[in-house]
Amino acid sequence: MTHFVPKNLPDRIQHYIDGEFVDSVDGGTFDVLDPVSNETYVQAAAGQQADIDRAVAAAKHAFDTGPWPRMKNRERSRILNRIADQVEARGDELAELETFDTGLPITQARGQAHRAAENFRFFADLVVAQRDDTYQVPGVQMNYVHRKPVGVAGLITPWNTPFMLESWKLAPALASGCTVVLKPAEFTPLSASLWAGIFEEAGLPQGVFNLVNGLGEDAGDALVKHPDVRLISFTGETTTGQTIFGNAAKHLKGLSMELGGKSPAIVFEDADFDAAIDSTLFGVFSLNGERCTAGSRILVHRSIYDRFVETYAARAKSIVVGDPHDAKTEVGALVHPEHYAKVMSYVELGKSEGRLVAGGGRPDGLDTGNYVSPTVFADVKPDARIFQEEIFGPVVCITPFDTDEEALELANAVKYGLAAYLWTTNLERAHTFAHQIEAGMVWLNSHNVRDLRTPFGGVKASGLGHEGGYRSLDFYTEQQAVHISLSPAHTPKFGASS
Repeated sequence: MTHFVPKNLPDRIQHYIDGEFVDSVDGGTFDVLDPVSNETYVQAAAGQQADIDRAVAAAKHAFDTGPWPRMKNRERSRILNRIADQVEARGDELAELETFDTGLPITQARGQAHRAAENFRFFADLVVAQRDDTYQVPGVQMNYVHRKPVGVAGLITPWNTPFMLESWKLAPALASGCTVVLKPAEFTPLSASLWAGIFEEAGLPQGVFNLVNGLGEDAGDALVKHPDVRLISFTGETTTGQTIFGNAAKHLKGLSMELGGKSPAIVFEDADFDAAIDSTLFGVFSLNGERCTAGSRILVHRSIYDRFVETYAARAKSIVVGDPHDAKTEVGALVHPEHYAKVMSYVELGKSEGRLVAGGGRPDGLDTGNYVSPTVFADVKPDARIFQEEIFGPVVCITPFDTDEEALELANAVKYGLAAYLWTTNLERAHTFAHQIEAGMVWLNSHNVRDLRTPFGGVKASGLGHEGGYRSLDFYTEQQAVHISLSPAHTPKFGASS
């Protein structure tokens, strides 16, 4: 198989601090691997405490003395729209680099570039259109809310769809007037370095955006603990989120954390069968299964269970696995050999915990690279590890249920609570069931279709806080209540009796 390599790969990946590309203070680097060959294709600067200190100092100086936090919303909005223009203009380049770095199929990477641009356009509009509470106590007082950007925001992003997920955090943070330090995932630092040029072309002031590459336990840890970083927005796995929660406590930082998931897709007996098959296949096998909202536990009513399993397995076996740069590919290569080993360990475990009906190993003809056949286990019990634990790959388990009560119990029987998907034509059941599911987001008769106006986040071990729409602006701004007396206030006269 001929392996596509983009023409514009950099010789090295550096940090971007105060408007300049720089190496680490100590000169340290780490290897970045191509997931198709698993060979090192570039060295990236390995950030440490000293590099985070430089980046935070630049961001704080830009916040304290620069124009960005003091701009009118309309002025910031114009720059955000120019950023979106740049992202769209470089969409093909972004998609190629993202596919090369992550192993995502090129058709899906192109969609992520488009979504990144849309995230900036959305917050460019929202920051201009936003309104805040104003209350009048007639004849006595006028009260209103004044918003101010919080300060330096630390953004820590994951390796699945990295460029798009970076835009989810960058757009509202910048729209709100914050300055930022971005720490991208060490597996996939390639596309993050493009933000610097995009922001410069759009006219973002120097020091507002800073980027430090490196390992989570080094650069990420230093960013979380830095006393001048007021906020941390993190997307990643739950155990890392727990560590961040503890480390942020000393400085009482604002936290927004979107963590792991093991989301159920519940298919009732009255569901649109074909639509449910299409959606549940896409919901777990798109993005190589490396998605936090994947519907990786499919719960199916027993009356249609055998038909569902047979149809689902046949379709899974027909999914095209191959070179991520081939437009026919539906599942590409997993991001890194460490992650590949983790996913394959769950595939082997699943063979003792369920009935293997599709996949279960490496696809024929793909002898190198992090390729996993779309894998389906049926008859999985709720106490199985493949039912309980996040695998984050193209692996799904299917479990039958007999009653709505049992379906609800199975849906809520894990520590996670990010997303859920319901398939039924009974409107009353759909809403009642949705309200009882322990999940931050529920889709009825649909896969994950994101509305940027709505809150994104989970409950239980899936997260802390929500972002999206006005909730993002709430997170990145201080809300100050200002009270104005309209008449002399009646004040008890302490000490005046004598």
